[in-house]
Amino acid sequence: MLIIPAIDLKDGQCVRLKQGVMEDATVFSEEPAAMARHWLDKGARRLHLVDLNGAFAGKPVNEKAIKAIVKEVGDDIPVQLGGGIRDLDTIERYLDGGISYVIIGTAAVKNPGFLHDACGAFPGHIIVGLDAKDGKVATDGWSKLTGHDVIDLAKKFEDYGVESVIYTDIGRDGMLSGVNIDATVKLAQALRIPVIASGGLSSLDDIKALCAVEGEGIVGSIAGRAIYDGSLDFQAAQAAADAASTVGR
Repeated sequence: MLIIPAIDLKDGQCVRLKQGVMEDATVFSEEPAAMARHWLDKGARRLHLVDLNGAFAGKPVNEKAIKAIVKEVGDDIPVQLGGGIRDLDTIERYLDGGISYVIIGTAAVKNPGFLHDACGAFPGHIIVGLDAKDGKVATDGWSKLTGHDVIDLAKKFEDYGVESVIYTDIGRDGMLSGVNIDATVKLAQALRIPVIASGGLSSLDDIKALCAVEGEGIVGSIAGRAIYDGSLDFQAAQAAADAASTVGR
């Protein structure tokens, strides 16, 4: 079970939002590359980047910060990136620049053909990000709730050839209210591809609960606000996940 530190980028800074509200941003670092190095030094085995401005603008915005992060971590660990990715040229540019996985969210829902083409052009490098509330998918930086059922859509995208699914419960993200284990398990059980949990991770109890259902196909969890405000120690979280995974084998 991977615990994946999130670096959310807004105006070139590392921030955290509450429930995706751009105006409710807490700045944790003005040096995103230094933050990436911090998590690498703490033992992170993957990083999760989000271009928040890009997600709202529909095009890349924080490319300078993203390049600095990739340069800082080099080939040491994979980096996955989402936010504002709407065309194949952008994907190619990011992958050529050292990003390992590109996350497609809103564009996957609004333009499934684009996701299908991306999976065909860049097999093994495309992750779909599904943000949901009460089982329904949200788009446009969570500002619009669709009528799409998250499981139905995930199964459709699985057939396209996506590498994995990041599932975010947007009612919990940034709220330190705990991961929605039941919904995450329900999604993982419906799919053959891995699921990464996101939203609400706040304690070692969450880690243990996720590890208990790891066998359903949940391979990791993205850690955000909790590891920045100190309510969850990242190294302890990854150690607990490793220990639980070992016990479960």
